[in-house]
Amino acid sequence: MHATSRALRHLVVIIALALGGCAELGTSGNRDNTPAATDAEQWYKNGEFDRAGQAFMDIADADRDYRDHYRLRAAEAFREEGNLDAVAWALESIKAKRLSEAEQPRFDLLEAELALSKKNAQRALTLLALDDSKLPRPLRLRTLELRARALALAGDAFASARTRVALNPSLQGKDRERNESQIVDTLAQLDAQALKQQGAALLPGDALRPYIDYALRRAGQALPQTLAQPGVPVGTQGGANALNGEGYRPAHAIALLLPLDGQLKAVAQAVRDGVFAAYFSDTHMPRPELRLYDVGNSAADAVAAYQRAVAEGADRVIGPLRRDAVSAVFAQNPLPAPVLALNLPERGESPPPGSAAFGLNPDTEGAQAAQHLLDRGITHAAIVAADSDWAERAAAAFRAQFEAGRGSVIGESRIKTGELNYSASIKSALAVLPAQSATAPVQKSAAGSDAAGMDNSAVFISMTPQQARLFMPQLKLAGYSNLPVFATSHLFGGLTNPGMDRDLDGVEFCDAPWLFDAVVGLPRHADIADSLESARGAGARLFAMGMDAYALTPYLDWMSQHHDAYLPGATGQLSSDGSGRIQRLLTWARFSDGVATPATGSLQISNPAP
Repeated sequence: MHATSRALRHLVVIIALALGGCAELGTSGNRDNTPAATDAEQWYKNGEFDRAGQAFMDIADADRDYRDHYRLRAAEAFREEGNLDAVAWALESIKAKRLSEAEQPRFDLLEAELALSKKNAQRALTLLALDDSKLPRPLRLRTLELRARALALAGDAFASARTRVALNPSLQGKDRERNESQIVDTLAQLDAQALKQQGAALLPGDALRPYIDYALRRAGQALPQTLAQPGVPVGTQGGANALNGEGYRPAHAIALLLPLDGQLKAVAQAVRDGVFAAYFSDTHMPRPELRLYDVGNSAADAVAAYQRAVAEGADRVIGPLRRDAVSAVFAQNPLPAPVLALNLPERGESPPPGSAAFGLNPDTEGAQAAQHLLDRGITHAAIVAADSDWAERAAAAFRAQFEAGRGSVIGESRIKTGELNYSASIKSALAVLPAQSATAPVQKSAAGSDAAGMDNSAVFISMTPQQARLFMPQLKLAGYSNLPVFATSHLFGGLTNPGMDRDLDGVEFCDAPWLFDAVVGLPRHADIADSLESARGAGARLFAMGMDAYALTPYLDWMSQHHDAYLPGATGQLSSDGSGRIQRLLTWARFSDGVATPATGSLQISNPAP
C-alpha cells in the first residue's frame, strides 16, 4: 500500500501542489499559533511530512476543541508523504460536520483519494461532485485530476479525457506533459470506431479533438478534417493613409529557434534561409530585430533557448522544429512571447493562447486529395502508399476524408522500401476493378449504381519520386492506363527532370504553390534557387515554410480571431483553424511531358499590402 500510494502521489499535479498547498489553502482554528502547531506547520513546509503528520496527531489528541482540524492537517501531511494508510487513520475519527466550510472540500478530496486507492470509483465520483469553480486554485486542480482518475476507473474514458483537457491549461512543464500523455493513453482505451464517433461530434476548435486524432493515428487511422475555405486576405488597407494593412501587428524582436547541428541541420538550414529571405524582402519599416538561437538536439535545450530569447528581449518566437521540443516549449504556458512552432506538438495538444503551430503535414495533403477527388465526382478510390510514417499518415487522412464524404475505398496496399515489383500491391488494391487494355473503351458503371467503374474510380498514391516512376508503368501494364492517379507532394522531387518524370504524365498532385510561381507578389522560385542551394529540390518546400513563418508572424493575432482570413503564402493559402493550428490550402499540379505545371490555374492573390 505504501509503495502504491507513493506512486499515486506523483501523478500530474500532485508534485506541483505539494510546494504551496498549505499556504494557499490556509488553516482554521484559533490554536494554530501555539508553539506545537507552529513547529508542525514548519516541518510541513520543509517537506518533513511524516514528522508534521505525527505532530498534528499529537496536537489533536491534546486539544479536543480543535481535534478535527488538526487530524485533517495530519491527513494532508501523510498524503504528501504518500502514506495513504496513515491518511485513513487520521481521517477515521473526524466528524465532518464539525469541520469549517473551507475544510469540508479538503476532507472530501482526501476521502475520494482513499476511495480511488480501493478501486471504488462510484464513491470517489460522489465525493467529487462539488462545484469546483468556487474552490481555491490548488483544490480545483486536485479535484479535476481526481475526477479524471475516477472517471477512467469507472470506464468512462471519454469523460476522463475531457476532464484532463480542462485541467491542462492550468499546468506547466512536466506536470502538463504527464497530463497530456494520460489524455492520449486514456483515449487509446477506446476502439477506433468509438473515437471516430466522438470526434465527429466535436466542433473543429474543440481542444479535445487533436488528442482524439493523435490516438487514432497511433492506430493507423484518422479523423476527417474540416478543410479551410478562407475568403478574406489579410493586410487589407485600413484607409488611404494607413501605414500598414488591417490585422498587421509587427514584432520588435523575433527569435528564430533552430538546431545548428545534428540530424535536422539540413532541414533547419532551408527553413532558416527562407526566414531570412522573407526578412530582407520585407518592405515594412522599421523591420524587427531577428536573432537566431541554437536549440540543440533535445527538448530541454529548446526550452532553455526560448527562455534565453525572452530574457534578451524577444517578443515573438519562430520555432522550434522537433515535435518533442514544440511540446516542451508549449508546456511552459503561459508564454511571455508568443510562439509560431514549426511543427505540430508531439501529443497533438493545442498551442497556448496567442501561439500557433505550423507545419508541412502529410495529413493535410491526404485530406485535401480526398476532397479533390470527391469534388470531381470520383466516388471510389484505391490507396497505394509507401510503408513509411509520412505515407501512412497521408493514407489514413485520405481514407477518413474520403469515407466521410461518402466515398468508398475499394482496396489498399503498401509498397515496401526497396521493393521493385509492385504487381502484387497493384492487384491487391484494384482487385474489384477489371483490368483492360489501353485501347479498350472505358467501362462505365451502370446509371444509378454504386459499383466501382473506370469512370468513377481513381488511385491515390503517397510515395517517393523513385517509387512513383516504377509504379506508373506497372499500373499501365496491369491494365489500368485509363484510371486517373492523384498523389501527395512527395512524388515530386522539386526539380524539373522531363527525362525521369515522363512516366508520371497525367498524375495530379497537391503541393506548395511557390514551387510553380503560382502566388502573385512572391519572388520567383527559380530566381532564388539559382542563388541558394537550400531552395532547390525537396528543400524548396522547407524554404517556402521559412518564408511563410516570417510572413505569418505579424498576422497571427488577427488570424486567430478571424478564421475567414488567409495569408497567400508560399506553401499555400494559410489560415487559422480556431485551435491554434495554421491550415494550408494547397495548389494542384499535373505532369505533362515530364514537367509539373499548375493543373487548374494558380492562387492569383496579391500579398498583403505594405
